[in-house]
Amino acid sequence: MSRLQNKYKEVVLPELIARHSDLNVMELPVLKKIVISMGISEALKDKNAIQDHSKELTLLSGQKPIVTRSKKAISNFKLRENQAVGLMVTLRGKRMYDFLDRFCNIVSPRIHDFRGFNKKGDGRGNYNFGIEDQQIYPEINLDEVKRPQGMNITLVTTAKNDTDCIELLTLLGFPFK
Repeated sequence: MSRLQNKYKEVVLPELIARHSDLNVMELPVLKKIVISMGISEALKDKNAIQDHSKELTLLSGQKPIVTRSKKAISNFKLRENQAVGLMVTLRGKRMYDFLDRFCNIVSPRIHDFRGFNKKGDGRGNYNFGIEDQQIYPEINLDEVKRPQGMNITLVTTAKNDTDCIELLTLLGFPFK
């Protein structure tokens, strides 16, 4: 069992039960999954961009990403239907907790001029944030990186509103302002 998963069961869950004594244990917020996605605009010009970023995303997440494809053609962007435009990974269980633990304790202090993330969710109990460069992860070999690439990370919880989501993530140790 992961270190963060143990912290959730031994520290966070009793704290949430104490704070929300009116709620059933099954109604308390839980982290369900983490979705990491990359939109790769260079895929239209460079055929190897998808493979390069797929290797990097595999190193970060511990599992192979799926390729996302365009749904319709847009001539102004020189985009054809069903063309590869990005990568996506969904993490659950032990990998999810391991990724979040590494992000909070190792990766976020390496972000340049980092003072914490905003305490604003999406209104439905989830939290989204973006990373501008994948080179802040220690798993990435900087000599093999050909182009910097950002990513979007979504923390999906069972919380009904933003305050419950932010409260859960704060107790888990997520670096907010």
